[in-house]
Amino acid sequence: MPEDSQAKPEQLLENDSPIINIISDSIGDSAATMAIAAASQFSDGKCLINRLPKVNSIEQMRPFIEQHLQDTSGEMILFHTIADEQLRAELDDYLRDKNVAAVDLIGPAIDAIALATGRTPRGEPGLIRETDEAYFIRVEAMEFAVEHDDGRNPESLADADIVLIGVSRTSKTPLSIYLATLGYKVANVPLALGSEPPTQLFELDRRRVFGLSTDAALLSSIRHRRLGNAAEIAATYASLNSVLDDLDQARMVMRKIGCIVIHTDNRAIEETAQVILRYYEASFK
Repeated sequence: MPEDSQAKPEQLLENDSPIINIISDSIGDSAATMAIAAASQFSDGKCLINRLPKVNSIEQMRPFIEQHLQDTSGEMILFHTIADEQLRAELDDYLRDKNVAAVDLIGPAIDAIALATGRTPRGEPGLIRETDEAYFIRVEAMEFAVEHDDGRNPESLADADIVLIGVSRTSKTPLSIYLATLGYKVANVPLALGSEPPTQLFELDRRRVFGLSTDAALLSSIRHRRLGNAAEIAATYASLNSVLDDLDQARMVMRKIGCIVIHTDNRAIEETAQVILRYYEASFK
């Protein structure tokens, strides 16, 4: 805004709320959040926001700016978030002789980081939105993993990116959760003696199904520790013979499906996940 300009307050208000105009090379949510935060310091905190999103040239901005200058008799509050340095400079030049209270919400931050790190900014619009979208993908994947843990909701197994199968204590649940934090929708289905797997399991693309197996003695030890003093249950659930039978039946199911079998013994969750993802990504390139 030129130094000698004298804004007329009533022109920049509507129903006692400031009129804030936003220009963004993305959708303008960041600028809108800042506008609302700033407006909260005045009156009842309300503001009227006019938004021009997805700009990539000064030609797109001119009509928007001219119209709002006309509506407010030549005065204007403008917040903008434009990643491209050249486009920000063009906007600054265009506003130089206009009575516009312009606030560049991203340029100084980009410049500060570039100066401190010595790195060149990408200058691409909408990157924070991409990050937000990735966050919501992970949240959705986490919800899916919880809803499809331990064989629940088999009717929607086909919606899973990855399905883990295996006997009890082969790390199905922690693997599901870990893969979900990476954005994959994962279901896990237990295989147990005397229980038939859901029919939907055999209708899946076998490339999406991964069998988990482990050393029988190790699994017996894990089950004994898990049960503690419940010796009677341990005799049928954690005994080595029972574990061997359990693993044998599980391998039969895995062979029937034709899925990849991953051994989880002596592997951290992250290591097992990387093995699964290597097979998965190679199958769906």
